[in-house]
Amino acid sequence: MNAQELNAVHESYAGLEGRELLEPLIRDFKGRLAVVSSFGAESAVLLHMVAQVDKSTPIIFLDTGKLFWETLSYRSQLIDRLGLTDVRSIQPDSVDLAIHDPDGDLHKTVADQCCHIRKTIPLQKALEGFDIMVSGRKRYHGGARKNLTALSLDGARLKAEPLAGFSALDIDLYMATHKLPRHPLTEIGYFSIGCEPCTTPGGSTDDPRAGRWAGTAKTECGIHWSHNGSAIDGPQPAPSVH
Repeated sequence: MNAQELNAVHESYAGLEGRELLEPLIRDFKGRLAVVSSFGAESAVLLHMVAQVDKSTPIIFLDTGKLFWETLSYRSQLIDRLGLTDVRSIQPDSVDLAIHDPDGDLHKTVADQCCHIRKTIPLQKALEGFDIMVSGRKRYHGGARKNLTALSLDGARLKAEPLAGFSALDIDLYMATHKLPRHPLTEIGYFSIGCEPCTTPGGSTDDPRAGRWAGTAKTECGIHWSHNGSAIDGPQPAPSVH
Protein backbone atom coordinates (compact mmCIF):
# COMPACT_ATOMS: atom_id res chain seq x y z
CA MET A 1 0.00 0.00 0.00
CA ASN A 2 1.53 3.31 -1.05
CA ALA A 3 1.44 6.54 0.95
CA GLN A 4 -1.53 7.95 -0.96
CA GLU A 5 -3.61 4.80 -0.35
CA LEU A 6 -2.61 4.73 3.32
CA ASN A 7 -3.67 8.32 3.83
CA ALA A 8 -6.99 7.70 2.06
CA VAL A 9 -7.74 4.73 4.32
CA HIS A 10 -6.67 6.68 7.37
CA GLU A 11 -9.07 9.50 6.51
CA SER A 12 -11.94 7.15 5.62
CA TYR A 13 -12.04 5.48 9.04
CA ALA A 14 -10.96 8.36 11.25
CA GLY A 15 -13.12 8.76 14.35
CA LEU A 16 -14.23 5.13 14.57
CA GLU A 17 -13.32 2.71 17.35
CA GLY A 18 -14.18 -0.74 18.66
CA ARG A 19 -16.24 -2.95 16.38
CA GLU A 20 -17.33 0.11 14.37
CA LEU A 21 -13.72 0.40 13.22
CA LEU A 22 -12.99 -3.31 12.91
CA GLU A 23 -15.99 -4.22 10.81
CA PRO A 24 -15.30 -2.02 7.76
CA LEU A 25 -11.56 -2.68 7.91
CA ILE A 26 -12.00 -6.47 7.94
CA ARG A 27 -14.69 -6.25 5.25
CA ASP A 28 -12.84 -3.92 2.93
CA PHE A 29 -9.35 -5.39 3.35
CA LYS A 30 -9.94 -9.12 3.61
CA GLY A 31 -6.67 -10.90 2.94
CA ARG A 32 -4.69 -7.72 3.58
CA LEU A 33 -5.37 -7.35 7.30
CA ALA A 34 -3.99 -9.34 10.24
CA VAL A 35 -4.65 -9.13 13.96
CA VAL A 36 -1.77 -9.50 16.42
CA SER A 37 -2.80 -11.03 19.74
CA SER A 38 -0.88 -12.14 22.83
CA PHE A 39 -3.89 -14.09 24.16
CA GLY A 40 -3.14 -12.23 27.38
CA ALA A 41 -5.20 -10.68 30.15
CA GLU A 42 -7.52 -8.56 27.98
CA SER A 43 -7.14 -10.25 24.60
CA ALA A 44 -10.58 -11.85 24.62
CA VAL A 45 -12.29 -8.51 23.97
CA LEU A 46 -10.61 -7.75 20.64
CA LEU A 47 -10.73 -11.40 19.57
CA HIS A 48 -14.45 -11.58 20.31
CA MET A 49 -15.06 -8.46 18.20
CA VAL A 50 -13.04 -9.96 15.35
CA ALA A 51 -14.93 -13.25 15.56
CA GLN A 52 -18.24 -11.42 15.41
CA VAL A 53 -17.18 -9.91 12.08
CA ASP A 54 -15.22 -12.73 10.42
CA LYS A 55 -13.92 -15.83 12.20
CA SER A 56 -11.45 -16.48 9.37
CA THR A 57 -9.52 -13.25 9.97
CA PRO A 58 -5.79 -14.07 10.34
CA ILE A 59 -4.66 -13.88 13.98
CA ILE A 60 -0.91 -13.82 14.60
CA PHE A 61 0.21 -15.25 17.94
CA LEU A 62 3.88 -14.99 18.94
CA ASP A 63 4.91 -18.20 20.68
CA THR A 64 8.25 -17.04 22.05
CA GLY A 65 9.13 -20.32 23.75
CA LYS A 66 9.01 -18.47 27.09
CA LEU A 67 5.27 -18.18 27.62
CA PHE A 68 3.26 -19.36 30.62
CA TRP A 69 1.55 -22.70 30.02
CA GLU A 70 -1.61 -20.94 31.18
CA THR A 71 -1.36 -18.60 28.18
CA LEU A 72 -1.06 -21.51 25.75
CA SER A 73 -4.05 -23.19 27.39
CA TYR A 74 -6.04 -19.94 27.28
CA ARG A 75 -5.23 -19.56 23.59
CA SER A 76 -6.75 -22.97 22.89
CA GLN A 77 -9.78 -22.14 25.02
CA LEU A 78 -10.47 -18.87 23.20
CA ILE A 79 -9.96 -20.41 19.76
CA ASP A 80 -12.61 -23.00 20.56
CA ARG A 81 -14.94 -20.58 22.35
CA LEU A 82 -14.85 -17.96 19.59
CA GLY A 83 -14.57 -20.31 16.60
CA LEU A 84 -11.42 -18.66 15.23
CA THR A 85 -10.22 -20.54 12.16
CA ASP A 86 -6.91 -18.90 11.21
CA VAL A 87 -4.75 -18.47 14.31
CA ARG A 88 -1.11 -18.59 13.25
CA SER A 89 1.39 -19.47 16.00
CA ILE A 90 4.69 -17.89 15.03
CA GLN A 91 7.96 -18.97 16.63
CA PRO A 92 11.46 -17.46 16.66
CA ASP A 93 13.87 -18.75 14.08
CA SER A 94 15.96 -21.67 15.36
CA VAL A 95 19.11 -20.30 13.72
CA ASP A 96 18.72 -16.91 15.44
CA LEU A 97 18.23 -18.68 18.77
CA ALA A 98 21.24 -20.92 18.24
CA ILE A 99 23.44 -17.93 17.45
CA HIS A 100 22.21 -15.37 19.97
CA ASP A 101 20.49 -17.31 22.75
CA PRO A 102 21.82 -20.88 22.78
CA ASP A 103 21.30 -21.30 26.53
CA GLY A 104 17.90 -19.60 26.62
CA ASP A 105 18.94 -17.05 29.23
CA LEU A 106 19.48 -13.94 27.08
CA HIS A 107 16.50 -12.33 28.85
CA LYS A 108 18.63 -12.13 32.01
CA THR A 109 21.36 -10.03 30.42
CA VAL A 110 19.99 -8.23 27.35
CA ALA A 111 16.21 -8.32 27.56
CA ASP A 112 15.75 -6.01 24.57
CA GLN A 113 17.71 -8.35 22.34
CA CYS A 114 15.78 -11.34 23.61
CA CYS A 115 12.49 -9.62 22.69
CA HIS A 116 13.92 -8.65 19.33
CA ILE A 117 14.82 -12.24 18.45
CA ARG A 118 11.76 -13.92 19.92
CA LYS A 119 9.08 -11.37 19.01
CA THR A 120 10.02 -8.48 16.74
CA ILE A 121 11.77 -10.40 13.96
CA PRO A 122 9.20 -13.24 13.79
CA LEU A 123 6.37 -10.69 13.69
CA GLN A 124 8.00 -8.69 10.91
CA LYS A 125 8.21 -11.87 8.84
CA ALA A 126 4.64 -12.91 9.67
CA LEU A 127 3.25 -9.52 8.62
CA GLU A 128 4.83 -9.60 5.17
CA GLY A 129 2.05 -9.20 2.63
CA PHE A 130 -0.37 -7.54 5.04
CA ASP A 131 -1.21 -3.85 4.66
CA ILE A 132 -3.05 -3.45 7.97
CA MET A 133 -2.01 -4.62 11.43
CA VAL A 134 -4.61 -4.63 14.22
CA SER A 135 -3.71 -4.85 17.90
CA GLY A 136 -5.44 -4.43 21.24
CA ARG A 137 -3.36 -1.70 22.89
CA LYS A 138 -5.08 0.91 25.05
CA ARG A 139 -4.24 4.39 26.25
CA TYR A 140 -5.13 3.64 29.84
CA HIS A 141 -2.12 1.30 30.06
CA GLY A 142 -0.02 4.44 30.26
CA GLY A 143 3.63 4.93 29.43
CA ALA A 144 4.31 5.20 25.72
CA ARG A 145 0.71 4.07 25.06
CA LYS A 146 -1.02 7.06 26.63
CA ASN A 147 -1.12 8.96 23.32
CA LEU A 148 -2.34 6.07 21.17
CA THR A 149 -4.70 6.87 18.33
CA ALA A 150 -7.11 4.38 16.80
CA LEU A 151 -5.31 4.65 13.45
CA SER A 152 -1.72 5.49 12.64
CA LEU A 153 0.70 5.07 9.78
CA ASP A 154 3.82 2.93 10.16
CA GLY A 155 5.83 3.03 7.00
CA ALA A 156 3.90 1.15 4.33
CA ARG A 157 1.42 -0.31 6.81
CA LEU A 158 -1.64 1.02 8.62
CA LYS A 159 -1.87 0.22 12.34
CA ALA A 160 -5.33 -0.02 13.85
CA GLU A 161 -5.97 0.08 17.60
CA PRO A 162 -9.76 -0.37 17.96
CA LEU A 163 -9.55 -0.44 21.77
CA ALA A 164 -7.26 2.57 22.17
CA GLY A 165 -9.92 4.62 23.95
CA PHE A 166 -11.31 1.78 26.09
CA SER A 167 -10.95 2.01 29.88
CA ALA A 168 -10.47 -0.83 32.34
CA LEU A 169 -14.17 -0.54 33.15
CA ASP A 170 -15.06 -0.83 29.45
CA ILE A 171 -13.00 -4.01 29.21
CA ASP A 172 -14.55 -5.56 32.30
CA LEU A 173 -18.06 -4.65 31.20
CA TYR A 174 -17.53 -6.09 27.71
CA MET A 175 -16.15 -9.35 29.08
CA ALA A 176 -19.01 -9.68 31.56
CA THR A 177 -21.67 -8.82 28.98
CA HIS A 178 -20.39 -11.43 26.54
CA LYS A 179 -19.48 -13.97 29.24
CA LEU A 180 -15.90 -14.24 28.01
CA PRO A 181 -13.49 -16.48 29.92
CA ARG A 182 -10.63 -14.73 31.68
CA HIS A 183 -6.96 -15.61 31.54
CA PRO A 184 -6.33 -17.87 34.57
CA LEU A 185 -3.38 -15.80 35.79
CA THR A 186 -5.61 -12.76 36.31
CA GLU A 187 -7.14 -14.67 39.22
CA ILE A 188 -3.83 -14.59 41.10
CA GLY A 189 -2.85 -10.98 40.61
CA TYR A 190 -1.48 -10.65 37.08
CA PHE A 191 -2.84 -7.57 35.32
CA SER A 192 -0.62 -7.87 32.23
CA ILE A 193 0.89 -11.12 30.98
CA GLY A 194 3.91 -11.65 28.75
CA CYS A 195 6.78 -14.14 28.85
CA GLU A 196 7.11 -16.05 32.12
CA PRO A 197 10.68 -15.00 33.08
CA CYS A 198 9.88 -11.29 32.62
CA THR A 199 6.38 -11.14 34.16
CA THR A 200 5.49 -11.05 37.84
CA PRO A 201 2.16 -10.68 39.64
CA GLY A 202 1.28 -7.05 40.14
CA GLY A 203 -0.24 -4.00 38.59
CA SER A 204 -3.55 -2.26 39.02
CA THR A 205 -6.24 -0.72 36.86
CA ASP A 206 -4.19 2.49 36.97
CA ASP A 207 -0.92 0.80 36.06
CA PRO A 208 -1.68 -2.65 34.65
CA ARG A 209 1.78 -3.20 33.18
CA ALA A 210 3.67 -2.78 36.48
CA GLY A 211 4.45 -6.48 36.56
CA ARG A 212 6.23 -6.45 33.20
CA TRP A 213 10.04 -6.26 33.46
CA ALA A 214 9.57 -5.13 37.07
CA GLY A 215 12.56 -3.31 38.52
CA THR A 216 13.90 -2.23 35.13
CA ALA A 217 13.39 0.76 32.84
CA LYS A 218 12.02 -1.51 30.10
CA THR A 219 8.30 -1.10 29.37
CA GLU A 220 7.77 -2.50 25.85
CA CYS A 221 8.81 -5.69 24.10
CA GLY A 222 9.55 -3.99 20.79
CA ILE A 223 6.87 -5.22 18.40
CA HIS A 224 5.32 -1.75 18.32
CA TRP A 225 8.49 0.23 19.00
CA SER A 226 12.03 -1.08 18.74
CA HIS A 227 12.80 -0.13 22.36
CA ASN A 228 10.56 2.42 24.01
CA GLY A 229 10.67 4.46 20.82
CA SER A 230 14.37 4.03 20.08
CA ALA A 231 16.34 1.62 17.96
CA ILE A 232 17.90 -1.40 19.67
CA ASP A 233 21.65 -1.27 20.01
CA GLY A 234 23.90 -4.27 19.65
CA PRO A 235 24.27 -7.09 17.13
CA GLN A 236 21.23 -8.03 15.11
CA PRO A 237 20.25 -11.62 14.37
CA ALA A 238 21.70 -12.91 11.14
CA PRO A 239 19.42 -13.84 8.23
CA SER A 240 18.38 -17.44 8.50
CA VAL A 241 19.80 -19.93 6.04
CA HIS A 242 17.91 -23.19 5.56
